[in-house]
Amino acid sequence: MTRTEPPPTRRRRSKGWREREELLAKELAEVRAERDELVVAERVLERVSEQLANERASAAPAPGQVGGRAVMLVPHRTPDMGETMLPPDYQRILATVRQAAGPVMARQVGDALGIDVSVRSQLEPLRGKLVGLVDRSWLRKLPDGRFTTRQ
Repeated sequence: MTRTEPPPTRRRRSKGWREREELLAKELAEVRAERDELVVAERVLERVSEQLANERASAAPAPGQVGGRAVMLVPHRTPDMGETMLPPDYQRILATVRQAAGPVMARQVGDALGIDVSVRSQLEPLRGKLVGLVDRSWLRKLPDGRFTTRQ
């Protein structure tokens, strides 16, 4: 019995399938490598998200200490928060600005509260409280330095 050679088309076809198999194996390896990179990136994203959430939670205002005494910080304004959350001084300042006919300067607020505005050492703490209310979204400061309520 003589051995017969496979027809040339069969050899070409099997060579083509081997080449195709090698190409697919290479593509599969690349896809697996990319998948592994995505898994690592997802883990990193989860960790960064957790860190940001922890930082935001710890950034919430908390009572502080000045000169060994506990002081209440002005809380950031939220839609469901009322003015009663503010210390009494800040409530009076907010009411004074609200009662004004329009935007007011710190001196005008001081006059309405009975503060001697001619003495800078008494006016500057008031200005600091006004700016604190601005920083925490209770008031708005206009470019010309006047204060008004948030709409």
